[in-house]
Amino acid sequence: MTVSIADYALIGDCETVALVSRDGSIDWLCWPRFDSDACFAALLGSPDNGRWRIAPKAEQFRASRRYRDDTLILETRFETEQGAARLIDFMPLSNGTSDLMRLVIGETGQLTMCMELVIRFEYGRVVPCHAAAGPDAARHRRPRHAVAAHSDRVAGRELQDGGRVHRRGTACRRRAPARSSVAPSRRSPITSLGRCPPRSTIR
Repeated sequence: MTVSIADYALIGDCETVALVSRDGSIDWLCWPRFDSDACFAALLGSPDNGRWRIAPKAEQFRASRRYRDDTLILETRFETEQGAARLIDFMPLSNGTSDLMRLVIGETGQLTMCMELVIRFEYGRVVPCHAAAGPDAARHRRPRHAVAAHSDRVAGRELQDGGRVHRRGTACRRRAPARSSVAPSRRSPITSLGRCPPRSTIR
C-alpha cells in the first residue's frame, strides 16, 4: 500500500533522520549520516527495499500519533478490540554510535504486536551478510558498516534468508524495548548493545 509522504513523522539525532509511517514502519533512513546511503528505503519501493515495522498483528486497528513536548520523541498509539499499546520512537544524540530506539508499552487488554526488520544497504540494492548474535540480537554487515539489532522480551525470532527478522509478542501492561545501532564494520555495534534501560531512558 502506498503511503503519502504527508503521513510520515520524522525522528532524528542531529546527524540523520528517519521517517516513520502511521502504521509503525520506518520506511526511510540514511545511516549513520544524512549523506550515507539508505538502509531502509521502502519509501521508494517495497518492503524488500528495507524497513522496520512494529504494529499490531490485527489487520484492522486505529492509530494516533503525537510528539512529546518540544522533542522529536514520537508516540504512536495503537488500539484494537483486544487492547491498546503505545510505540515510542526516538534517536538519542550520537556519541560515536548512532542508535535507533523503539519501545512498546502495553496499556490495556492484550494486544499481539508483530515486528519485521529488513535491512538493505545502498538504497535497497544490497543484501547484507547477517548472523544471529545471541537469543535476542542479530548483526547485519557490509564492508564499511555493521548494523546490530536487539529486541527484548519478544518471543519467536526468525532470521530468514536475506536477513529478514520477524518477531511476535503480546503487549500487556509491560515494556518491550528494541534497539538498532550502526557503526563501522571494524567496530561492531553489537558489543555496545546490552539491555535497553526503558525506565531510565524514557518514562
